[in-house]
Amino acid sequence: MVRTVVAGIDGSSESRAAAEWAAREAKLRGRPLTLVHVWQPVPEPMAQAPLLGAETQQHWSERIPRETAEGLRLRHPGVEITQRQLTGTPADVLAEASKDAELLVLGSRALSGLGGFLVGSVGLSVVAHTDVPVILVRAGEQAADEHVMDPAGIPSAAAPYRPVVLGVDVEKPDDTVLAFAFEEAARRDTALHVVHAWTLAPYYVYSLPSAPEIGAELGRQEAAALAGLLRPWRAKYPDVEVVEISRMGTAADRVLDASREASLVVVGRRIRRNPFGTHIGPVAHAVLHHSTAPVAVVAHD
Repeated sequence: MVRTVVAGIDGSSESRAAAEWAAREAKLRGRPLTLVHVWQPVPEPMAQAPLLGAETQQHWSERIPRETAEGLRLRHPGVEITQRQLTGTPADVLAEASKDAELLVLGSRALSGLGGFLVGSVGLSVVAHTDVPVILVRAGEQAADEHVMDPAGIPSAAAPYRPVVLGVDVEKPDDTVLAFAFEEAARRDTALHVVHAWTLAPYYVYSLPSAPEIGAELGRQEAAALAGLLRPWRAKYPDVEVVEISRMGTAADRVLDASREASLVVVGRRIRRNPFGTHIGPVAHAVLHHSTAPVAVVAHD
């Protein structure tokens, strides 16, 4: 069975941006795109009641996937696009619909969270309980936003891609997350900026004023650890330019700093088998809520 890129849609500006991003990603991967619209049943009188003028809620919900697919086919003629309308709770339906997909793409409202298409805790639930990579795309995201300026200083999707940014923990690295980031950078023919953040233990902090060389030495050790982690990956992906960024501070802050010039930000999420709760980890949570670039959350054991 051919694996697809899946995008959740609902007609909102954020889901339209997600669908456009998903179509571009499907073209990069050479994969079909499946649009999924989740219809939550309502009593028949309500479903047939006028929603906008003479249009009923049921008719409006059926129009969303059809018209979205038609528009995407016009703008992305090389991508095979199908649409599905499914019934149920959005978080559960999307998790099931993307089970055999390569990735799931969802919309995120502006820069402040996961509102809109998936409201608050529902959106976090999808991220927390879906094993395939989930990409969050903010409303208003344009193809040109992921590229550097052209020589005239004008935004252009024909210019090279901005770098992919990966947040990594050198003490607990995961090959699934690393491979995803390297593959995305390779597809875009762009650099991969690998961000590692470290903090000082309290007893070192008190020593810094009198012995600043301690901080410098720890910084060299952390940078060496990052270089050692990436050495085999550089060999595996010789065509990907790798920029190592090892800085003191919190991981979320350092990844967000790097995200300002990124085409895509990649963070990991440890898979939790507990069906309750929406724990995705503090770094992923912070990046999802504040990154200006699309964010890929990659689940790993």
